[in-house]
Amino acid sequence: MKSTIVNHYKIHAFRNRDQFLDQIKDEHKILVAMNAEKILKDDERLRQLVNANIGYPDGIGAVMALRKKGLDAVKIPGAEFWLDIIGRYKDEKTFYLIGSSQDVIERTVAKLHEDFPGVRIVNYRNGYLKAEDIAALKEDLTHTKPDVVFVAQGSPRQEFLMEELMTVHPALYMDLGGSFDVYCGLKKRAPKIFINLGLEWLYRLLKEPTRIGRQMVLVKFLALLMVGKL
Repeated sequence: MKSTIVNHYKIHAFRNRDQFLDQIKDEHKILVAMNAEKILKDDERLRQLVNANIGYPDGIGAVMALRKKGLDAVKIPGAEFWLDIIGRYKDEKTFYLIGSSQDVIERTVAKLHEDFPGVRIVNYRNGYLKAEDIAALKEDLTHTKPDVVFVAQGSPRQEFLMEELMTVHPALYMDLGGSFDVYCGLKKRAPKIFINLGLEWLYRLLKEPTRIGRQMVLVKFLALLMVGKL
């Protein structure tokens, strides 16, 4: 896998999703979605976690940074790629899902069984975890031994949780943010035209003007990229 450093974060570049799927077949690492907001985050623990695992370009800012450094890269939207993983490996791997509310996780599991007949989901639970829940989760992972674990929480909470779980059960882990809600139709992604033009951030801003603070991070990121500060 080709990679480069952007603001001290190692990000891997992929020509397409199939290449990414091939690369992670036998990996026991954490897949971390990288976007402008995360790349600019001054968090040494998160930085070390990303650099020890597989950060991939989930946002247009990350893609632009990789291309500026001479790497052939495409955007890999995590909200879609986790389903690519299931589609490719459902007959040879087992899965475990963590995150969102109890209602959403149950809807997600039911829909996965409809969309991917034969998929082997060894267990699942919501994302509201107290200390005792994490202890029980670790015990369940060591018992069920899933090949792939999807965790849908906020960042960096989900990344730190996966790092902790990895110590008791090595597997392929992937952070998913709000992807379960999107999959169930409770939240909508941008129309294809926005996605294809790299303007998904603009659609989100138009739908949720309160995101202006977060979207300004992309403006700052692009400015730093233009002047070679990343």
